[in-house]
Amino acid sequence: MSLSAESTGDDLVFFVNGKKVVEKNAEPEMTLLTYLRTKLGLTGTKLGCAEGGCGACTVMVSKFNMHQNKIVHHAVNACLAPLCSLHHSAVTTVESIGSVATKVHPVQERIAKAHGSQCGFCTPGIVMSMYALLRNNPQPSLLDIEEAFQGNLCRCTGYRPILEGYKTFAKVSECCNSKYFEAENSLLYDPSEFRPLDPTQEIIFPPELLCSSKQPLRQLRFQGERVLWVQPSSLTELLGLKDKYPEARLVVGNTEVGIEMKFKNLLYPVILAPAFIPELNTVQHTADGILFGAACTLAHLGEVLCDAVQELPSHQTEVFRAVQEQLRWFAGQQVRNVAAVGGNIMTASPISDLNPVFMAAGCKLTLVSKGGKRVIKMDDSFFPGYRKTALKPNEVLLSIEIPYSKKYFSAFKQSQRHEDDIAIVTCGMNIMFEENTNTVRSLQLSYGGMAPTTILAKKTCKQLIGRLCSHKKKWSEELLHEACSSLAEEMTLNPSAPGGMVSYRRALTISLFFKFYLTVQHKLARDLKSAGLALEDVRPDYASATELFHSVFPSSTQLFQEVPPGQNKDDVVGRPIIHLSALKQATGEAVYCDDIPYYDNELHLALVTSTKAHARIESIDTTEAMCVPGVVAFITVKDIPGSNKTGPAIYDETVLAEDMVTCVGHIVAAIVADTQAHAQRAAKAVKITYKELKPVVTIQEAISCKSFYEPRRKIEQGNIEKGFKEADHILEGEMHIGGQEHFYMETNCTLAVPKGEDGEMELFVSTQSASKTQMLVAKALGVPANRIVCRVKRMGGGFGGKESRSMALSTVVAVAAQKVKKPVRCMLDRDEDMLVTGGRHPFLGQYKVGFMKTGKVVALEVTFYSNAGNSADLSLSIMERALFHMENSYNIPHIRGTGYVCKTNLPSNTAFRGFGGPQGMMVAESWMSDVALYCGLPAEQVRRLNMYKQGDRTPFSQCLEQFTIDRCWEECMTISQYNQRTKEIERFNRQHRWKKRGIAIIPTKFGISFTATFLNQAGALVHVYTDGSVLLTHGGTEMGQGLHTKMVQVASKALGIPCSKVHISETSTNTVPNTSPTAASASSDLNGMAVYNACQTLNKRLQPYKTKNLQGTWEDWVKAAYFDRVNLSANGFYKTPDLGYNFETNQGKPFNYFTYGVGCSEVEIDCLTGDHKNLHTSIVMDVGNSLNPAIDIGQVEGAFMQGVGLFTLEELRYSPEGVLLTRGPGMYKIPAFGDIPIELKVSLLRDSPNEKAIFSSKAVGEPPLFLAASVFYAIKDAITAARAESGLSGPFRLDSPATAERIRNACEDSFTKLCPPAEPGTFKPWAVQI
Repeated sequence: MSLSAESTGDDLVFFVNGKKVVEKNAEPEMTLLTYLRTKLGLTGTKLGCAEGGCGACTVMVSKFNMHQNKIVHHAVNACLAPLCSLHHSAVTTVESIGSVATKVHPVQERIAKAHGSQCGFCTPGIVMSMYALLRNNPQPSLLDIEEAFQGNLCRCTGYRPILEGYKTFAKVSECCNSKYFEAENSLLYDPSEFRPLDPTQEIIFPPELLCSSKQPLRQLRFQGERVLWVQPSSLTELLGLKDKYPEARLVVGNTEVGIEMKFKNLLYPVILAPAFIPELNTVQHTADGILFGAACTLAHLGEVLCDAVQELPSHQTEVFRAVQEQLRWFAGQQVRNVAAVGGNIMTASPISDLNPVFMAAGCKLTLVSKGGKRVIKMDDSFFPGYRKTALKPNEVLLSIEIPYSKKYFSAFKQSQRHEDDIAIVTCGMNIMFEENTNTVRSLQLSYGGMAPTTILAKKTCKQLIGRLCSHKKKWSEELLHEACSSLAEEMTLNPSAPGGMVSYRRALTISLFFKFYLTVQHKLARDLKSAGLALEDVRPDYASATELFHSVFPSSTQLFQEVPPGQNKDDVVGRPIIHLSALKQATGEAVYCDDIPYYDNELHLALVTSTKAHARIESIDTTEAMCVPGVVAFITVKDIPGSNKTGPAIYDETVLAEDMVTCVGHIVAAIVADTQAHAQRAAKAVKITYKELKPVVTIQEAISCKSFYEPRRKIEQGNIEKGFKEADHILEGEMHIGGQEHFYMETNCTLAVPKGEDGEMELFVSTQSASKTQMLVAKALGVPANRIVCRVKRMGGGFGGKESRSMALSTVVAVAAQKVKKPVRCMLDRDEDMLVTGGRHPFLGQYKVGFMKTGKVVALEVTFYSNAGNSADLSLSIMERALFHMENSYNIPHIRGTGYVCKTNLPSNTAFRGFGGPQGMMVAESWMSDVALYCGLPAEQVRRLNMYKQGDRTPFSQCLEQFTIDRCWEECMTISQYNQRTKEIERFNRQHRWKKRGIAIIPTKFGISFTATFLNQAGALVHVYTDGSVLLTHGGTEMGQGLHTKMVQVASKALGIPCSKVHISETSTNTVPNTSPTAASASSDLNGMAVYNACQTLNKRLQPYKTKNLQGTWEDWVKAAYFDRVNLSANGFYKTPDLGYNFETNQGKPFNYFTYGVGCSEVEIDCLTGDHKNLHTSIVMDVGNSLNPAIDIGQVEGAFMQGVGLFTLEELRYSPEGVLLTRGPGMYKIPAFGDIPIELKVSLLRDSPNEKAIFSSKAVGEPPLFLAASVFYAIKDAITAARAESGLSGPFRLDSPATAERIRNACEDSFTKLCPPAEPGTFKPWAVQI
């Protein structure tokens, strides 16, 4: 269909940061985010996911709403907002509200000074979410603040400092008498220094837009390359257009169509935007309920229902409250602000949060077309098939009427995470009784997530109502048992059903009905009692099963040792100074790789990746791709001038695939084009023909076919056979630990700039390994390394994911730039990044443990299998570290550990915070838990009994010096009030059948050093300029962990000058060569000593001038030295002494020292759904003499929350063919604001200097992550209590992560028995455990 002949483009008029923008050629496929960054150069707004799931792109959009007759300010996702939807809107970005150069806004200041910005990539989005809230409500409640962040994610901070900083905006009356402001927090920052919020100083809404809002609406048309966007001015126009273009999609918020076009490669040539049509925005109170126009946003729907609930009798508003409850957990605020209720219905999602509620309530839908109007009831006939509705092609949904209720109505949603998550199973349940009886008159049970459509459990409902009056059923236990059996029969799923979790989903349909049964029973008993009739109420120990999840604003305490009295004010070592880039990050002025301004002749690259896990490439057809406008080149292996062999440790990878692909996501080729959109479109158009080969996907498959990388590693100490003979008991078990996606907020990005002579090239890269990037790019280009300069300003997170896998992108971009002789840029989309780069290694641990009746472990044999993927990468070193940590903190006299690295057809897995250590220790805690359960002893008693002591030796023969776990343990027991909590948990569990609490206290011992000895070196370069300013460069990269801040602190102390005189610009290979990756938690140790070494050299050179002029200033001494022709530039170098370990002899010293810590957590689980709440966590961490307590506490909290994700939430799901199914925040859930413990205490151990590192400090980046295992084992403790109710005791297997599915399935009861899993091997699963 050709549209250009009949379409003329209108001007798009809107305002950005107070300035008018008139776009003559608005592109319907362009998002606001792309326009801001590429057209306006406003790079403060970040791309994090492109699907509205992370909030990094949040901006504020203001409009005059003619239907509400007021200006509305909304936080929205710029990555979803179509540019064409912004006509007569005002957009506010982070740059306009404040600047480091002028004045920062209080919202920016508070997140920075409260230490709530680490890598900073998420910070502008969080700032704008808070800013939009304050524009609407200058004194929000704590609940308002928490809800404002439901659509924002942060991977670094652990969220606590963000909430701490922003709760200072909350109503004074709500906070002044609460525990939310604790005295200890004032040590990290002083809230009294915060600039007050003055709402009168904000940017005003443009008067021109106020005037234009009073003018009559007119139709707008915007014609793009492939899409026509029409904004009709009236319902009549809309119906005419829908009649003309029946296949056109209606778009209000673009929260679904935008995703389909971006990720499903769908194209809609005509888009109709009816957001301003009055009839579609109406809200009317009718005799039967409230009627909402289909374009009403979910946020507005919620506001209207909230008012109705407050004003109307409670028995009338049950449906309204159910919709409110679903809306509370529906996406994030940014999505609710723009998504329309009609769009939610018409999307016809089988896992819709709202459609089951609307269906159970019997909502009425008004449909209109050019031919007329009809009203239908929303029942099971409304969705005839997957993503289909009963509307005719030319019909439009005009409105939905939500009815008043008849007393008994409930809605439930179960998902992996409460905030901003799609449902696993969702339902609406509606019942009516004969007057003043418990006899069922009518029943509606509607489910989502149990079929390709939202469905009614018609068979069950019919059975429970009864056919004849004499056979009508009573609301009783008999009815409950009948309902459960019937639902188990009716709500079946194919074992291969999309989404998997089949047994869990089936059990949820019954469990959620049970919750409904109890809820109704309680209300009915109350209502009949008021009518003078008696009905047994819910058992007291069952009552909590009816409670809905409600979040509690968290409280926290941070404890650390202050600097000694009298320490020089300019000596900032040991002081909690803020991250040096925090304010820049909060204002959007911090520059990340993709923020670098575009070169005039710059081009964009998109990857062409394999869709098969193991196959031969037979042909590549680029015909269609090369016809896409703007395409410049197609890059293949033939374009590589140097070597196609690559890899971080051994060259077993290719830059571009030659004739074979070995994983889905294997980079085959690349497209270079004038824009990112054109490059990506062309890349998708490349057609590759494969001859498929059988892939190896899982660890079990690798074991079966002996697909391993060599060598196998083993550590053995003592006499294992003797140990097992001496043991009173022997247990065997195994545990699988799932992988984890890094989910750094900034995806991999490279900009390659050819210099035009001698093969020189400059690379701007988001990488932890500047030198390795330099070497591999030089190898691919066939030039010496001295022709390549790699620069790293900062990263938006790394966590190990940019240690080696970033080079896969950098080499391809460099090859492309060399070919086209122009700068080439590529920043991966989130789904690409997750597909291509790999993550944490999944592990299978098999163990045999021998122990005495007392719980003392005397022998252990453990075998680890890791899923390495399609290349060796760093997998051997990761396995080695897992073996080094196989006993965690326990002294096992007879021990043997063996490690196998599995070669599979998955994207190569790689370094991730902890580097194998967490997997090794997790298996250790599994057998420790088994021993305690078998012996019937308290777990903390068994752990304490087996713990190392000062002077003990590890299985690899290293002596434990300066051993502080015992001190950490005792302090953690004290600050967590462990013994008191245990008694309270026992009492709680006696009083509650369907909610259980659990507690666990877990130690960690983490070795510090690269296990590859040669990497334990670092360099630094310090320039002192004649004005006294100092430019510092070192080999480490900044990824949010505060390394640059700490290095400035070290240089400041070493030189005896204020921090303000020291500056770090970037990390670059032309200043400090041959650097080790910023990894292994060792960067402060290594680079700190190198910086100190350089500073000492300068101090020696300056000492004669200090001696001559004792009263002089730093500037005086520098100038004197300069005029005396003294070199004011110094190199520094450091290598960690006495390192080296031999696996053959089990001799040597792999680690310089150990970082110790202990974590205690308490949780509450819902035995019916598998939900859990993190009630309390206390952490005591030995970080030596902290260089910066604020940064170190931030690292502890951030690592802990990343561990919470690893062990309880984050689940990578692969198909049996090796296809990653979880490619973005929509399907892959990292912890959100609501997942932090309700009470969090972090204490840095006092008086524990570490003589082996800079200024007696210790490494902190990785060690705290494993303490999140305390949450996992607290969950296991709670499950143990639940299983006891069913008569089950003793050890049981619980794999990691402890997702809602695993928790529910482990809490075996009569409901789960109704839904047994299908026999393995009798079906093809949707996803496999890799």
